[in-house]
Amino acid sequence: MSYSLINQKSIDYIEANLHEDLTLDSIAQFVGFSKYHYHRIFQKEVGVTASEYIRYRRIANAANMLLYTDEKIIDIAFYFQFETQESFTRAFKKYYQLPPGQYRKIMGKLTVQREETIMRNGQLLKGWTLSGSHPSNYKMGIDREIFHKGKASGFLRSSTVESQGEFATMMQQFKAEKYLGKRLKLSGFIKSKAVEGFCGFWMRVDDALGDVLQFDNMNDRPIVGDTEWNHYHIVLDVPKNSTVIAFGVLLSGRGQVWIDELKFEEVDNNTPTTNIDFTGYLLDEPTNLSFEE
Repeated sequence: MSYSLINQKSIDYIEANLHEDLTLDSIAQFVGFSKYHYHRIFQKEVGVTASEYIRYRRIANAANMLLYTDEKIIDIAFYFQFETQESFTRAFKKYYQLPPGQYRKIMGKLTVQREETIMRNGQLLKGWTLSGSHPSNYKMGIDREIFHKGKASGFLRSSTVESQGEFATMMQQFKAEKYLGKRLKLSGFIKSKAVEGFCGFWMRVDDALGDVLQFDNMNDRPIVGDTEWNHYHIVLDVPKNSTVIAFGVLLSGRGQVWIDELKFEEVDNNTPTTNIDFTGYLLDEPTNLSFEE
């Protein structure tokens, strides 16, 4: 059984209440599970416990406030439910290796004046390429103000898009040989703003001739409009004749999408694939050839 929707519902609740008193009991009650069952399914799907997720999301938001506001450190600590400045400092150093005050001074000087670094004039974002139907109408880059964890996220946004039929992708591709005969899961976090078409992760497995063997672009579970950070995944089989695995984030039409903390992992056959089965759209035989039906 897939618990993705339950976990996404709980993450929406957590993200909206990071400044409130969050307990495992209250979140489990919100999604209608016992706290023990909820604890297990959240950790299995997201890779960390719900308590750890809340902690590092509070710290990530606190890091943002240190750089982009003049709020006192003690006020930031209390806002994110730390009982003392000392407990906040210990937790902050665990993730950023600096106490909050030093982080504000050092990173504030290093942060670019604009909130984001835009890739232009052939400048490359390591590992990533911009493609799609109208890539010149989109921009990709690094955002150092909006991120899920750490110090930055990647973004893809429309710039001169004229119609919803235009799309672009921020993508990578790599050799499939290490994963032949295995089931592969891509997961990560996505945030969106004013997406008029849709956005989401995508993943494709090709053979040596370029034929598509497995594919999913989240078309049946699209992300639209304004959404806070949440966890999404794609699961595909990698047949033994595979040669290339491609993946990325897709943005159709106008809007902006951020991605962070992407990861790949092998999963067993108990994890259902999200592959789009195009054979389901095929007729058993030709029909209505005289157009009378």
